[in-house]
Amino acid sequence: MTAKHSTRLIALMAVPAALTVALAAPALAGGHSSGSHSRHSQDYQVSLRPLNHSGASGTALLSLHGRQLTVKINAHGLVPGQPHAQHIHGSTTGHDFRCPDASADKNGDGIVTTAEGLPAYGDINISLTTSGDTSKASGLAVARMPVADHNGNVSYTRTIQVSQAVADHIANLHVVQHGIDPNGNGKYDFGKGKSELDPNLPQEATAPASCGMLHSHTDGSMPMNRV
Repeated sequence: MTAKHSTRLIALMAVPAALTVALAAPALAGGHSSGSHSRHSQDYQVSLRPLNHSGASGTALLSLHGRQLTVKINAHGLVPGQPHAQHIHGSTTGHDFRCPDASADKNGDGIVTTAEGLPAYGDINISLTTSGDTSKASGLAVARMPVADHNGNVSYTRTIQVSQAVADHIANLHVVQHGIDPNGNGKYDFGKGKSELDPNLPQEATAPASCGMLHSHTDGSMPMNRV
């Protein structure tokens, strides 16, 4: 086990007491943009709906002005006192990704893992960290992801400078939050095995908890997530 992985795991397992005030995914959008929003000023509302029977839900508001993206997330029903990785997933090259449904559970263990969901919701474009780097490289930056309060709520706001490709294809992206508690013991453990993203992390810590596709304020279409 590398020092980097050890530090990440220690930070994760210590969050019930130590990170109460601190730490995407997604399924993907079908390109719901509105003519009433100019290319350089676009507002999107995202309904976060539960995946993996997590009970998590919420709303994300995204405002894009040129290449400046402000993300505001209010979510509830997450695992209390635990970090919840969150990202903006999807394609900036025309692929139509979406939030996965239960059919993505290829091994039939009752959990759609991040790897199983990836073909549906696409790769990470932005890591919605609380500070520092927001690239794909920070996808598992546990110490810089928001932590749910003792009621399982997350309130997040950050303004990020995005690439021109993201700005041009923002309507084709989606928001995913991770972290589930299938055995209901109030923490992440290895009951569902190791994460395929990092074997030093529990599967529970990286499995998607909610997903929402972007759509403009004037576009009411929204796919149903049934995981």
